[in-house]
Amino acid sequence: MPDLLSVDRLSAGYGEAVVLSGISLSLAEGQSLALLGRNGMGKTTLINSIVGVTRYFSGTIALDGLDITRLRPDQRAHAGVGWVPQERNIFKSLTVHENLTAVAQPGRWTTHKVYELFPRLDERRQNLGNQLSGGEQQMLAVARALVLNPRVMLLDEPLEGLAPIIVEELLGALRRIIREEGMSAILVEQNAKKILGVTDHAIIIERGAVVHAAASATLLGDRAALETHLGVTDSGPRRFRNKK
Repeated sequence: MPDLLSVDRLSAGYGEAVVLSGISLSLAEGQSLALLGRNGMGKTTLINSIVGVTRYFSGTIALDGLDITRLRPDQRAHAGVGWVPQERNIFKSLTVHENLTAVAQPGRWTTHKVYELFPRLDERRQNLGNQLSGGEQQMLAVARALVLNPRVMLLDEPLEGLAPIIVEELLGALRRIIREEGMSAILVEQNAKKILGVTDHAIIIERGAVVHAAASATLLGDRAALETHLGVTDSGPRRFRNKK
């Protein structure tokens, strides 16, 4: 299966700081990838580099054979890169429906379809963005990316800070988007065990480089790799204490 997204020996960062050093990955059409690693290891920088909001040093990024390395973020979005950032970036002064219709592009993901996916948004379609809960704002951020009808979706910490019931709702929606609808996606997430149940493949990043790659199901059962690279034990994430 040909690659939809290809990152080849990419080095990028912020200002003079090189955060990613010669990193490579590929994603096939209809496949999904979990991007894992401890805090500060370069996961968000990699997502931001694919979107085009970091400083480029070397390497290439290609989407469906098109070299997008030098394109502006808006040009990458037009080419098919969908982005759900940590900050969500919804229009808080617009209604839910206006948030969607303001950015919608022709394609299979219509406003009707995202309302079906997120019934909470359908119920609140006339509410302003700033009248939504954090979980509803996250649903709206995902829905906004979907109605752009991208070729690939990049989701940065989509479950962060959400109540458990909202986490389960959002995971259910992500399973449908990825498993049933075949959306190509890369998901950054701290909760490895939850997101590995949604994705096909996984990579772990440490200090801006890939240190482990496996099928998601394989990594989910690899206790040694989860504990070594992510500090995840059977009882959950291991707490690290600062040494004095």
